[in-house]
Amino acid sequence: MATPQSRNPSEQQDEACPVVESIEQIGSQWRLAVLHTLLEGEHRFNELKRETGANARTLSRVLDDLGEMGFVERRLEEDAPIATYYSLTEKGESLEPVFEEISCWADSWLEGEALEIDG
Repeated sequence: MATPQSRNPSEQQDEACPVVESIEQIGSQWRLAVLHTLLEGEHRFNELKRETGANARTLSRVLDDLGEMGFVERRLEEDAPIATYYSLTEKGESLEPVFEEISCWADSWLEGEALEIDG
């Protein structure tokens, strides 16, 4: 098996492409915030706005983007009052273990860095 040092740069880039592509899809601050919030279950637009801290324009754009990529689905309830609900698709729900791993990593590494900086 080739070591990272013995592989040529294009082989290393090919291996990184799925990671880079994944981060490009979910990696913005607002996309991550919305996805993480929706892991708790279905939310109305204003609930997402309040919980994520995003303004209405940003949240609307992010929800549209996540919907186009297949992470979020929108449900319109037309009874009075009209309400729009957002929830994760199966693709979006599949990110739960990713968020759990990131949380574990943050618990291990970011706390120590904060202490060192404060320190």
